[in-house]
Amino acid sequence: MNKSLRNKIFITLGFLFVYRILAYVPVPGVNADVIKDFFTSNSDNALGMFNMFSGNAAERLSIISLGIMPYITASIIMELLSATFPNLAKLKKERDGMQKYMQIIRYATILITVVQAIGVSIGLHSMTGRGGEMAIMIDQTTFIAIACVSMLAGTMLLMWIGEQITQKGIGNGISLIIFAGIVSGIPSAITGSVNLVNTGEMNFLVLLFIIGIVLATVGFVIYVELGERRVPISYSRKVMMQNQHKRIMNYIPIKVNLSGVIPPIFASAILMFPATIFQASTNKYILKINDFLSPSGYFFHVLTFLLVVFFAYFYASIAFNSKDISENLKKQGGFIPGVRPGGSTASYLNDVASRLTFWGAIYLGLISTLPWLLVKFTGVSFPFGGTSVLIVVSVALDTMRKIEAQIYMNKYQTLSAVGL
Repeated sequence: MNKSLRNKIFITLGFLFVYRILAYVPVPGVNADVIKDFFTSNSDNALGMFNMFSGNAAERLSIISLGIMPYITASIIMELLSATFPNLAKLKKERDGMQKYMQIIRYATILITVVQAIGVSIGLHSMTGRGGEMAIMIDQTTFIAIACVSMLAGTMLLMWIGEQITQKGIGNGISLIIFAGIVSGIPSAITGSVNLVNTGEMNFLVLLFIIGIVLATVGFVIYVELGERRVPISYSRKVMMQNQHKRIMNYIPIKVNLSGVIPPIFASAILMFPATIFQASTNKYILKINDFLSPSGYFFHVLTFLLVVFFAYFYASIAFNSKDISENLKKQGGFIPGVRPGGSTASYLNDVASRLTFWGAIYLGLISTLPWLLVKFTGVSFPFGGTSVLIVVSVALDTMRKIEAQIYMNKYQTLSAVGL
């Protein structure tokens, strides 16, 4: 590692440290104990998942309790719109247009944050603790104004931190913020497991079984995330000195999991949100539906598997544009051996991506549901779900690849300087 790479790593760690400090800065006027009890009792629904992605900032009602999710939501909406409207997709490909595209995402993030902050503020006003104490200690109008300003400032600050990490640090800043939020819960999970063993509530062999399952899951995720199909590409160029043609072989890497971690997040949010809303109802029919959609039931996880597969195909079709790839290959004089350039190349790449996406979708579905099956049949409680492990491992692998690329680039620059 040279000085430049070390500085980038220190900058990344410094910004992540600031992020963790912000998680402990509460919105003024709240009773933290009431908020924490509420999230503890709702740890198995959408609120629990939301709290996990915020790095437990939601249970403290921190100024960053909304996390980076408004920015991610705005980005996903823009991606879907750009796939629907050609003019927006064209704007995204242009250099000046990309700046406008990112500006639209920022404005959309502000709008989403304000709407969510108002909703949270109104919902907290009627919340009470076990002893009847109020969650909000000031009047509603004042708290809504304070909460909106505080949460908006916190989310904008997180967005700025993510952009600074991407530009000046190592890795994708937004992904690393989510990574840090999930990882921050690992020490408490380890401490809780050790305490259970010490008090005799958990057998030591059970703890070893949990560790084995976690390690096996991590290994499986790494294996699949690194898996790719390399489609060979041939480029032809004329060598003037020898007056003959020479082929340059290359390849297009197509990952098994083209959609990343988006499908499990979408599926969990869609299924857990109505379950969380239905809990506030006293209607017996709505309560029956709520029981039917309970995260502890079989039907919930069957739906999770099906939704994950659906979103895997949907998002992969957006992330992988075979038409653009085939057009770029044609412009550069490249072709797939045995496949005609143009439409045939695009069709061939689509077929390859579809076959890989099938196995990638099955993999994501299993990762999302297998932890629950293990809990159901073994009675062992796992502190983290498959989606959390998937996010942590994927971000760690991506960051490691970027560090390795930086190291190789530095070595290349050093060799070039010596050659000169």
